[in-house]
Amino acid sequence: QVQLTESGGGSVQAGGSLKLSCVAALDILTGCRGAWYRQRPGKERELVADNSPLGDTTYADSVKGRFTISRDNAKRTLYLQMNSLSTEDTGVYLCAACRDSRGYINWGQGIQVTVSS
Repeated sequence: QVQLTESGGGSVQAGGSLKLSCVAALDILTGCRGAWYRQRPGKERELVADNSPLGDTTYADSVKGRFTISRDNAKRTLYLQMNSLSTEDTGVYLCAACRDSRGYINWGQGIQVTVSS
């Protein structure tokens, strides 16, 4: 498993923005799909957004138009720009990379995002 390290989380007021980063210890993003998941209090882990090495992206309906996933393969980094945050976006955000038939193989530890009203 390749180590993924998230950063950029924290506390923000509703309506604010945060940008999460996920750095891979090895150059795996070049050939792999990357994703951001989140675990909200009392809810199951859910896919927030993912993208392919060619840039194809998918988003959860709840974040469309507010969140943007991107990557810089040269920096081995996956990003999640989050705008117009609401209290419903509070949770632990995890990045993941490289998917097989059972799901994503590499996972970060997760980072807390707290949105206050």
